[in-house]
Amino acid sequence: MKRWLKISLKIISVIVVLIILTWLAGAFYISRNKKEVLASILSQLNKNLNGKITATSMEPTLLKSFPGVSVSLNGVLLRDSLWNQHKHDLLKAQDIDVSLNVLSLIVGNINIKQIAINNAAIYIYTDSTGYSNTSIFKSKPKNDKKSSPKSSALEVKKIDFNKVSLILDNKKRFKLFNFDIDQIQGRMQYPDSGWTGKIKLMTKVSSFAFNTRKGSFLKDKTLEGTLNAHYSRDLDAVILSPEILNIGGHPFKIGAKIDLAKSAFAISIAVDDILFRDVALLLSPNISSKLLKFGIEKPIDIRGNIVDDGSGKYGDPLIKVGITVRDNVVSIPSGKLTACNFDGSFTNRDTVGGIIGDENSSIKFHRLTAKYFNAPLKIDTFTVNNLSRPIATGLVTSQFPLSNLNNSLGTNDFEFKNGTANLRLYCKADIDNFRFTKPVVSGEVQIADADILYIPRKLHLVKSALNINFNQNDLSIQNGHFQLGKSELNVSCSIANFANLYYTAPEKILVNLKMSSPQLYLKEFLPFLGPRTAKKTKPSGNKQVVSKELSNVLELSKMNIRLTVNKAIYNNFMAKNLDADISLRGGGIFFNKISVAHAGGQLSLNGSIMQEAASNSFKINSKISHVSVKDFFYSFDNFGQNTITNKNLKGYLSSLVNISGRISHTGKILPRSINGKVVFNLNNAALVNFDPMIKVGKFAFANRNLSNVEIKNLDGTLNIRGDKVEINPMLINSSALNFNVKGIYALGSGTNVEMDIPLRNPKGDENLTRSEKREARMRGIVLHLKAVDDEKGGIKIRWNKDHE
Repeated sequence: MKRWLKISLKIISVIVVLIILTWLAGAFYISRNKKEVLASILSQLNKNLNGKITATSMEPTLLKSFPGVSVSLNGVLLRDSLWNQHKHDLLKAQDIDVSLNVLSLIVGNINIKQIAINNAAIYIYTDSTGYSNTSIFKSKPKNDKKSSPKSSALEVKKIDFNKVSLILDNKKRFKLFNFDIDQIQGRMQYPDSGWTGKIKLMTKVSSFAFNTRKGSFLKDKTLEGTLNAHYSRDLDAVILSPEILNIGGHPFKIGAKIDLAKSAFAISIAVDDILFRDVALLLSPNISSKLLKFGIEKPIDIRGNIVDDGSGKYGDPLIKVGITVRDNVVSIPSGKLTACNFDGSFTNRDTVGGIIGDENSSIKFHRLTAKYFNAPLKIDTFTVNNLSRPIATGLVTSQFPLSNLNNSLGTNDFEFKNGTANLRLYCKADIDNFRFTKPVVSGEVQIADADILYIPRKLHLVKSALNINFNQNDLSIQNGHFQLGKSELNVSCSIANFANLYYTAPEKILVNLKMSSPQLYLKEFLPFLGPRTAKKTKPSGNKQVVSKELSNVLELSKMNIRLTVNKAIYNNFMAKNLDADISLRGGGIFFNKISVAHAGGQLSLNGSIMQEAASNSFKINSKISHVSVKDFFYSFDNFGQNTITNKNLKGYLSSLVNISGRISHTGKILPRSINGKVVFNLNNAALVNFDPMIKVGKFAFANRNLSNVEIKNLDGTLNIRGDKVEINPMLINSSALNFNVKGIYALGSGTNVEMDIPLRNPKGDENLTRSEKREARMRGIVLHLKAVDDEKGGIKIRWNKDHE
């Protein structure tokens, strides 16, 4: 063996022997002087205490820290002077392992290298007056110190906590921090500036409440990681360098500064690729309950700061959070934002120098782009202020084809085939239970070249365009143009307080609509007479809410229509210069005032049509002035009967009509449904080829022309009851004969018309005066006839045997 190797081995052997001998000496010393060593350890631990730490016993654990010497302190208890009042032990440990420096032990100066606290509870308590049991750690007066801080300070190189409960309970500021520590391992160094440490921890958070009235952050979450800490004696602050800390299984980068003098702190937080729901569940219930109303499908990046200045002025710490969302799906109470991008921020002190709390909180979305119901949205800044009574504001812009809205609104009421929408709206609204209420909207929506099918009424609008203007709560429509079949409509409209009533009371919405048209084909509007026929679909979630709201507004709102039309056409009916005032209320159409030029005269009316399941009921009050009776009967399809038709009539009609009846959903008057009264005047009239009259002629007046009976003037009153028309007594003076008539004319069975017909030929009385004609009218032979039903369903004429 070489000489240098032999010498090296001898030196190493001597060192090992010296270490063993030193360790044995220390162990022997501890075993022989347990009371003195315990007293010395407790004295060392008590150096920085105003109170006193006690232990029931001490046992050496020689091999635990070889080559150092360690002891185990059992039944360790630390209480402040007011323990009898609050009953909270500052420290209660089953055992504390203390590792000692052997050389310092031999020379009689206990130097603690390591402390391990096992199976213990630490309770740091502050009562409502601000007193804390940590007052036991207050520094002693400087004149009591007889040695330099460096020589007398407790400098533990290694700290281990195992199965330790740590509670910080501040009743004055409503804070509660409760940690179930599985393990903390710290390696400490003591430069002149203070101390530095590398701390590895693994703990469960039972409570992390900055305000116990609002709940705990990080509830039941685990914390695991390594922290680099530094205490600055000059700043009297502990600084945690930003390091990765796993919280609930997610890697967060955490940094902090804790100002011990002010009891203040500042915490910085950063995490990437984390689900929004997982973040929300880390927060206190008063915040998470609100955030969980929303959803973000893909992971996001978050940056945040929590700052407490230690003053306790506001209770809550200052919170600032930033969030980055890219190409994500965001769920909101009224739907989903797809392809969503924005930079978001939250703070609970929006006004600099203002209070900290919900009243001064703000959520902001910057540079938001998304698709909402397939409509692209762009919002530069959207803000929600005052979370105690939230108010949302933002400028929304969008341009998109209307077809994007198909199957997106949660309703199948509309189908969009062509057209574009361009909107620019500034919105401000209260938020009640995360739904917009009392909105104030300003701006414009432009719709151009639209092809729209309104399915419940089967209305197909083409080449449609309009400008929708929002002015605060009011809505107006300008430059509206619609084409329905061959009908063209120009539209303008105003709705007062629309934005508020849309959500709160749609039945109070009143639409004032003005429409004009060069020509209107009324038959194309018949779907308004029928019931709604929307497809039976059941939208889900938020779409169902939107669908219900929209359908309610469309059906419950009221509408006043002022309509002017150059030419109106319905089947055989054609009118000019139509001027109408119409109201839509629920299931009813009310004709407040309608006037129209028709058949060479004038027609005015008012009335209503009430929509019902099988058919619709109507009421009409009408005034007819000097219209062609032939054209009038033709236009109205002979009023649902075929006994006397437009082919049988000539002359001009003036009339007052007060009738009610039923009309089908296709616009047909139902037979035998009309009831009411008709007062009429016929002027320069003629009854042409009227079969009952011709039959009378064949029976009694073979030599007179009853196929064209001219009547210069006739006044009459008819009472209509279903399929029967009651003819009040009428004196009819015609070119062929004069006669009196009264009775019941039935459209079905039940005809019973009495006719008193003098045989005098009116031609022979042409030279008589009017009074002479009245006296001569019933002279001579008078036939008393009756028109009744025959066996074949027609009418027959017989003698009126009942005439008196």
